[in-house]
Amino acid sequence: MKRRVEQRGRFITLEGGEGVGKTTNLRLIGDILARRGYDVLVTREPGGTTLAEEIREVLLARRDERVTPLAEALLVFAARAQHVHTVIEPALAEGRWVLCDRFTDSTFAYQSGGRGLDVAIVEQLAAWVHGTRWPDMTLYLDAPAGTAMARIADRDHDRFEGEPKAFFDRVRAAYRERARSEARVVEIDASRPLADVSADVTAAVERFLAGVACSA
Repeated sequence: MKRRVEQRGRFITLEGGEGVGKTTNLRLIGDILARRGYDVLVTREPGGTTLAEEIREVLLARRDERVTPLAEALLVFAARAQHVHTVIEPALAEGRWVLCDRFTDSTFAYQSGGRGLDVAIVEQLAAWVHGTRWPDMTLYLDAPAGTAMARIADRDHDRFEGEPKAFFDRVRAAYRERARSEARVVEIDASRPLADVSADVTAAVERFLAGVACSA
C-alpha cells in the first residue's frame, strides 16, 4: 500500500494498569495503522531512548531504600523529556504516527493517584517537559485492581507491580477521573475476554481514523 503523506503525524497513547492487555492491543493498533498506510513509530514510557531506558531500569528496580513520590515523578519526567524531544516530536514533525505505551496520564495515575503527589506538581512538570504536546487520542484499558493483579500473579514483579491492591485501587480511580475529564480519552472495559477488548479497541481506532480523514 502506498504510504500516506501528511504535514504532521498523530500521537496515540495506550494507558492502563498492570495486566490489562496493553502489550497485545498495542500490536493490534500498530497493525491497524500500518494497514492503512501510515508510517508508525511504536515506543514506550518510561523509555524510548537509550538514556530513558536506563532511567526506566532505575524506576522499576526493587530496592530497600524508599523512593519518595517527588523523586519518582522527577525520574519519570526526566525520561519523558528525553523521549519527547529526541523521538516523539521529531517523528511527528516528519509526518510519522507515534504509538506510545503510556505517557503523562500514567504519571497522574501512578505518582499522583497512587503515591499521593500533588496534582499541581504533575501539571507543572508536564508543562515544562512537553507543553501543549498531548496525545491526539488515548485509549485507557480499565479493569478492577483485583482482576488485573490476578493476571500477573505468576510473574516476577517489579517495584510497581509489587505494590498492594490499595495502591492499584487509587491508580485506577485516578485513571478513571482522567477519562471523565479529558475528551481525548476513550475508556474500554478490559475486564472482559481479550477478543472483546480488542474489538472495542479496533472500533475506537477506526472512529478516530474516520475523523482524521474527514478533517484532511
